[in-house]
Amino acid sequence: MNIYGQKVMLRAMEPQDMEMLRGMVNDPDIERMVGGWSFPISQYEQMKWYERVVGDNKNLRFIIETLDTHEAIGMINLVDIDWKNRKGFHGIKLKSDAPKGQGYAKDAVMALEWYAFEELQLNRLDGSCIEYNIPSQKLYEKCGVKVEGIQRKAVYRNGQYYDVQYTGVLREDYFEAKEKMGWKPYGQK
Repeated sequence: MNIYGQKVMLRAMEPQDMEMLRGMVNDPDIERMVGGWSFPISQYEQMKWYERVVGDNKNLRFIIETLDTHEAIGMINLVDIDWKNRKGFHGIKLKSDAPKGQGYAKDAVMALEWYAFEELQLNRLDGSCIEYNIPSQKLYEKCGVKVEGIQRKAVYRNGQYYDVQYTGVLREDYFEAKEKMGWKPYGQK
């Protein structure tokens, strides 16, 4: 099942998406904005990763595709799903030349939250954000995500340690944000 927002569709990853994803992992400007770290990834390594993760129902990864141009602009995930406690971890990554300021990222996060809270009946999504990633902090705030804690000097980038914000969005936070912005998935009245 594809997941529709108002501006984007979240769809399953396909082998042809791997070059875009590999480009994102190998882009130092993108990787600087996300937690963790990675080594340069070859085409071979990217395809091995794809073969390992495709079909994993505890770690869902979706390609973000615009509804207007059908362009793949990034990836959003819902991983470490704990079906007993009804929670998971989410994150989003857009390619560097993805259109900015058009609401695609907000719509993708809301579509993922809709899927998590209304379709899968999860109760909580966790996330994290490096302290200097202001665009992601503003995005998540609009989507009902709350900062729940700070891990001090947890990430090392460019010769310096930075704090990481740990975030959470509850089912009720999502419904409040959804109502506040008047957001509905594509096709819903």
